[in-house]
Amino acid sequence: MATLCAAVGFAQPVAAGPVESLREGLFGHRPADGRQFPAPPIARYVTEDGDVFTLDRTQARPLLKFENSYEVWALKPQPGPRGDTIYKNDLGEPVLRATRLGGVTLFTDQRPGGSAAALSGVGSPLRLAIMGPQALFERLALASARASRAARRLIPFEAEATPASSALIADSAMVTSEAVVRMTKHSGSRRMLDRILKVRLVAGREPDAEVTQGVLEVTVAPTQGLAGRPSSDRIVHVAQTFH
Repeated sequence: MATLCAAVGFAQPVAAGPVESLREGLFGHRPADGRQFPAPPIARYVTEDGDVFTLDRTQARPLLKFENSYEVWALKPQPGPRGDTIYKNDLGEPVLRATRLGGVTLFTDQRPGGSAAALSGVGSPLRLAIMGPQALFERLALASARASRAARRLIPFEAEATPASSALIADSAMVTSEAVVRMTKHSGSRRMLDRILKVRLVAGREPDAEVTQGVLEVTVAPTQGLAGRPSSDRIVHVAQTFH
């Protein structure tokens, strides 16, 4: 087991693709006999507000990723009214609703009532990249730099990693930095952030996050893939409820 520590931005290219009409995206292409083609297992959608995201339903937990973000959200599908499927995050909050007819609605902080999303085409699989020790160290450094800039003070990121956990820990480091950035934008969360002196990432049996003696410890579960780490929403929630 190797223990890594880093304290030094991050950018991700944004892809673009054709956008089908809202009607076609919501209800699918209908041939002459009235049949409807289902959405592909990995599909790209665009909302009426212009948000683009990929929904990957090829794994045990459906995964969602916005095109302008590096965070992948692991969702839990649950049956809803009228045969709908509600996809929730790890706080139990609704993120997507899919109807039997193929309609998709995205719920965000900006649109809590939902925003209709149209099918844009086939998406790319959402997978963890292979991560060696040097690449992991660099990712920890990026996460620390991003969090430190937002907090306007040094927030070192440490990790206890093995080959089996490195990729998920690297991904979780960036997700944690996103949580820190979000905390700096709200006064209540900002006060909690002032009590967090560093971030530690470790492997365990279940994903978790807690704050103890000034350390934000984020636990990942490598056997669960991208679903094996807490979301930025959950990390922010933990910081807000820390006493």
